[in-house]
Order: sequence, then C-alpha cells, then structure tokens
Amino acid sequence: MTAASRRTALPRLAVIALLVVVVVAVLLVLVLPTGAHAQPVDPTPPVDPADPDGGGLTVEINGPNGSPSSAIVTLIGITLLSVAPALLLMMTSFTKIFVVLAMTRNALGLPSIPPNQVLAGLALFLSLFIMAPVVGDINTLAVQPYLDGQMTVTQVVDAASAPLRVFMLANTREEDLALLTRVSGAENPDNPDDVPMLTLIPSFMISELRAAFIIGFVIFVPFLVIDLVVSSALMSMGMMMLPPIMISQPFKILLFVLVDGWGLLITSLVSSYEGGG
Repeated sequence: MTAASRRTALPRLAVIALLVVVVVAVLLVLVLPTGAHAQPVDPTPPVDPADPDGGGLTVEINGPNGSPSSAIVTLIGITLLSVAPALLLMMTSFTKIFVVLAMTRNALGLPSIPPNQVLAGLALFLSLFIMAPVVGDINTLAVQPYLDGQMTVTQVVDAASAPLRVFMLANTREEDLALLTRVSGAENPDNPDDVPMLTLIPSFMISELRAAFIIGFVIFVPFLVIDLVVSSALMSMGMMMLPPIMISQPFKILLFVLVDGWGLLITSLVSSYEGGG
C-alpha cells in the first residue's frame, strides 16, 4: 500500500469509528428509559376539591385582616368611574337642574351664554350639594363597613341602594310609579319598599323632567311678556323691520339681574328636593 492510499484510508476509518460511537450512544439512550418505564408506578390518589389542604387554586379578594385588598378596591373604583355618568344622570338631581338652567338660558335669548360647560359644572356641584346627605349615608352604611371587612359585595350593594331609594321615592310621583308598573305588566306593590329599582329609576327620571318643564314654563312667562310688549311697541311705531329681540334682550337681562334671578332659581331648585341637602 502506497503512502497516498494510507492517507486516504485514515479519514475513512475515523468517520466509521465516529458513526459507530453515535449509534451505540443512541441505542443506550433508547434502551435505558425503556427499562426504567417498565417498572410499575403507583397512581397519585385524587384530591378532594373541598379540602383546603388539597393544593387547589384559590383566589382571595380580602386581605389578612378581612378587609378588601387594594387591587379589589382599585378595580371597584375604576368600575364606578366608568358608570358614574349614567348614575349621575339617572339617580341624582343633575338632570332636572341642567334642564332648568338650559331653559333659563333660552328664555333670556342667549343660546350659548353661559356655555354648556358652565351649566354642566354648576349643575354638578348643585347636585353634590343636594345629594350630600345621601352620599354621607352611603359612606357610613356601606363603604366604610366594606373597607373594614364587615360586609360582602352583595351586602354593600343592598346597603348603598337604601339611601338612594329613599331619596328617589321622596321625589317621585305616585302616578309615574303606577305608569311604569302598569307598562311592565307587574303587580302593584304593597308598599314603597317593594318597588323594584328597574321601575323606580325611570319613574324618578320622568318626575324630574316633568318638574323641570314646569319650572321652565314659569321662567319663560315674564320674558314672553317682555317680548310681547316690545313687539307691540315697535309695531305701533311702524318699526316692523327691526327685530324685537334686539330691543327686548337687554330688558330681559336687566330684569333677571334686578330680581336676582340666579339666586331665586338656585334657591327654588334646592328647596324642591326632599331627603337631600
């Protein structure tokens, strides 16, 4: 055998030896686990789900002292903020106050003064003033006991709805309650405490809108008289091309300021509620 043939045969032998080692290693890997799996293994007994020591997954919403955890309180706060506009419109005095203020603005002939943001802010803070006793009762009867770990979520909802129910019942007409009860096809409740919230809330809103329109009508009457007087005066002088609103509007604003219109309006709105501030 020549030197060149020897140099060619040595790499081939090395490759063959490497393949033999790999095949032996693969066989050992396949054979050893098979022998191990051949041994019998006792099954794990089932765990009782009712057993607290069974290692099951549990979710605790309360802290170690029974009070709700900060994460749950944050989640409830975010949820309340998301539904706060609906609660503000349906279960407080905001709707009535805002409608009355808007009608007063239209009666003065000022469609954009004050702007909607100002009217909404005034209606919001007046609502907070009127609802302050109700909010205080909710905080005392529901929020603080829940934060102290003395109530569950269901008990909190029942305790918080009680002051709101008293406020809405005190400011809802019986005719509106009867109307919604008749429309829903339900039986007449024996006492006010048996009225469901799904019937009480729309009845309260209808009563609020009715009262707002009555107040708006009373506000419109004196300003309408001013418009009639100014129109008659202009027609008698032959100035029919002059818009009456240009002459009557300053007199409307002057009359509203002289009689302290904002004070009278807010006083009548606040005093029209029972069970509030």
